[in-house]
Parts: sequence; C-alpha cells; structure tokens
Amino acid sequence: MLISESNVLAIDLGTSGPKVSIISMTGTLLASQYRSVSTRYLNDGGVEQSPAHWWEAVSSGVKALLREYPQLVPSIRTVCCSAQWSGTVAVDEGGEPLADALIWMDSRGAPFIRNLIGGGVQVEGYHVGKLWKWTRKASGAPGKSGKDSLAHIIFLREKRPELYKRTFKFLEPKDYLNLKLTGKFASTFDAIALHWVCDNRNIDAVCYDEELLNMAGLERDKLPDLCRSVDILGPIVPSLAREWGLSPLTQVIAGSPDLHIGAVGSGAVEDYVPHICVGTSSWLTCHVPYKKTDVFNNLTTLPSALPGRYLVANEQSSAGVCLQYLWENFAGIFQDLSDPSPSFERLDQLASRAPSGSKKMIFTPWLSGERTPVENHFVRGGFHNLSLHHSSSEVVRAVLEGVAYNSRWLLKTVESFVKRRLDPIYMIGGGANSDVWCQIIADVLERRILQVSNPRYANARGAAWLGALALGKLQVTDIPKLVVIKKEYAPNSVHRNTYKEAFREFLSIYKSNQKIYRRLNS
Repeated sequence: MLISESNVLAIDLGTSGPKVSIISMTGTLLASQYRSVSTRYLNDGGVEQSPAHWWEAVSSGVKALLREYPQLVPSIRTVCCSAQWSGTVAVDEGGEPLADALIWMDSRGAPFIRNLIGGGVQVEGYHVGKLWKWTRKASGAPGKSGKDSLAHIIFLREKRPELYKRTFKFLEPKDYLNLKLTGKFASTFDAIALHWVCDNRNIDAVCYDEELLNMAGLERDKLPDLCRSVDILGPIVPSLAREWGLSPLTQVIAGSPDLHIGAVGSGAVEDYVPHICVGTSSWLTCHVPYKKTDVFNNLTTLPSALPGRYLVANEQSSAGVCLQYLWENFAGIFQDLSDPSPSFERLDQLASRAPSGSKKMIFTPWLSGERTPVENHFVRGGFHNLSLHHSSSEVVRAVLEGVAYNSRWLLKTVESFVKRRLDPIYMIGGGANSDVWCQIIADVLERRILQVSNPRYANARGAAWLGALALGKLQVTDIPKLVVIKKEYAPNSVHRNTYKEAFREFLSIYKSNQKIYRRLNS
C-alpha cells in the first residue's frame, strides 16, 4: 500500500458540472474546485450540453485549484478522469466537437432503436435471434428508451447525416476529456459498453465485434480504440502542462465513467459488496465474478473499472434531481424557514419534522422515465394521496421516501440477480450528505447503510485509486481499508410496517397507471 507524497489530479464531470480535486493515492481529499455547466432540454426529448463549456469549466477549475494550492502542484503525478456515462460527442479529425453532446437523458434515438431490435418472434420487444447475439457477446442489448450511446449515434446518422458523415470519432464524455488531455482518441472496456458492439466474454480482452457492428450499422472507424481503465494513455499535452503549470511528465490514466469509478471510490470493491449512489440519478450495484443478463428487469453485468471484473449495471433516472426540481420550481413551500436558501441542512430540517410515511403521501420519482428495474420511457413522477392536511415538511420527506422506495424496488431485483442478501450497503453521492435521507433509506430498504465520508467525492477517490493501481502503488485489496465510514444507520423496526405498506402501494401506483403514462407521453 502506498504512503507517499504522490497525488492525483481527479476530474469528475457530473451532469451539473465538473469537480476537480487533488487527492492523495490513499484517498485523502486535499483540495477541490467546482464549476457548473448548463443543460439544454429540448421539446423532442433531446438533452444536450456543450463539450466546449465542459472543457472551459474543467480548465478554469484546475487553474484556480493549482493557484490556490501551489504547494501541492509538484506532488501531482497523474491525471485521471471520470464523467457522466452514456453521452455522445461527435468530433472531427482535429478533435473539435461538431455539435453539442447528447447526454445520458437524451431519448431521441428511441424510435430507431425500436426498429433496430424488433421484427420476427419477439421477447420483451426484441427479436429473439438478435437478442441472443447481443446478450451472448455484449451481456445485454440496446435499451428501448433510446438513451444509450448507440441510440445517440443512430439518431445522428438518421437525422443529421451531414454531421454523421463529417464525424471522425464518436466519444464518451470521459474520452473527450482524455482527448483534450493527451490528443489521443481512446475509450475503455467499461465506457464503451453501452454502444453494444463489443464482445466482452473475455473480460481481459474486450474488443469490437464485426457481427454486432453490422447489426447496429456502425462503422468501426468512427469509434475509438480500446484499453483498460487502469492503463496509462501517455503524458499530458505539453502546451496544456505549461498552461496549467504541471510537469510535462504527468501521466494521464484512461479512467472510468461515474457508475464504475463510484464503485471503486465507495470502497465496495470486493465481490458482492454493494453500494448505492444517490446523486442526480441513482444506482445500486456490486462487483461479481461472472457475466450474466436479465432481460426482463434490464439488469446485466458489464466490464468494471477494475481489471478482470464485472459490475452489475443498472440506473434509476431521477434521484437527487427530484429534490433539485422541487426547490427550483416550488420554492414557496419553504417560506416557513427563516433563511430560505437551498441546502441539505435546511431540507433535512423540513423533512425531519414530518412523520415516517409522510402521512401516507407517496411521491413517485420518475421525472424522466425509468430504466431499472423496468425500462419505461413514458412513466412520470407525481405526488399521490396529497391532501389539505399535508404541509411542506411532508412534501419534502415524501420526495426522500419516494427515491428510497424506488431503490427498494431495485434492491429486490439486484438481490434476486446475484442470489444473495446485500447487507450492509455503502452509500455515496450528494444524497449521502443528508443524515435524514440515509436513515430513510436504511428504514425503507431494511438494510444497514454505511455513510461514506465525503460522499460527493467518491468518484474523485476512485480516480485517485485507479491512478495508484495504474502506477502499481496500490492493490485492489488495499482499497476497503482506506475507506472512512462517517456513520452507520441501522433500520428502525418501528417504521417497518409503515414503509412496507407504502412500498406496496408505490408498486401499485406504477402498475395501475402505466397505461395512462403511455397514452399521455407516447
């Protein structure tokens, strides 16, 4: 295990913007800066961000960070990136973006995916023969929601043919950052998975598959070469090293998307040790030693950021964003606070005033559809059983509980998938800063929750540990010993029946209304 003065510059590009941090290779957060980026929501299901704005925000944050902590600059040995997954940046041969990026919420490719996967005898909307080929080689199949990277590229090919023709490479957000850092067009075994054109049966040698490329209608030349997340891409571009003030010998690690690197940064790196992330979106996952697919619940195992390992892949589309939406659009309900400014502490204050179960009000968090354990692009959120007796406290608590009910739904599916009880569960993401939310999730899931210290920086920690692994300064088995647990939350048995009843009705709301959602949103 490394105990030294070598540090990592970690770049974590989330949906709301990048955090840039200096992290020791043992996972200690030394300094950090955050910048925000804007998102364009289009009426046709498009959700876009500017890659140029990403890079401006990253560069601005790095420069400010290194100016503020000049004493740490000589210790930076590596740079490692993480970013939102399942986004698409079309770049020309010079590496310049040809258009705004389609990010993970963009669903405009859905009609083209339905045409791609359908036909003949079908299972869950998939042609049986095509489904067998995808799951056998790629561990899964293109999502019907149209939010996968493959759907983005097909959308561009069909609706923006001139842009498609001019594109030299289609890159994931992380890989675009690495291109700016090194000048190299490259991706990783884990990041490329949602293109559904790779054979990952041999986890140590994931490669593009000609049959899958032909099925998708994609050109291999428009996709980057592949490597492992712990591989060194090379030194930072000299001009950028000078601009930022880093050594030209600083090495850039290939890095990993948010889901995978979060698993590393949570400390849950051993097989079947779970973690839950409550950020803008949410997931609950663990590493496993095998390849497996569950078509009916949209679960699969995909290459992990850790060499030779698989990770259970899933995502719930809306978690922390529900709280953000509530604040931005209904701020008036918080007027009873003396200082109505947004913070977890003040929202906790409101939620803690309400009883468990929020007086039988249920919030459904499907603000942008859902991906797991059901893939339903049409489903939407709402407050159910709302009455004149409910106050702002119950409204806030219902949002926290609704996200937790959704996580319980996912937990049941994941535990069935891995065939074992998952307990305790490490918790990361911005939601893990809320003591009230941690306890609610423990109560609703009926599992012990381990609140990881500095949960917003789990991805940055994961980037630091990937850097240490890449340089041979750390072993995977060292990572759990480096994780700091702030607090453990045990389920409160007093609330068990309340949440058990509410969860049952939560599922009933979905089952009873899914046809209405389809009629309204198709």
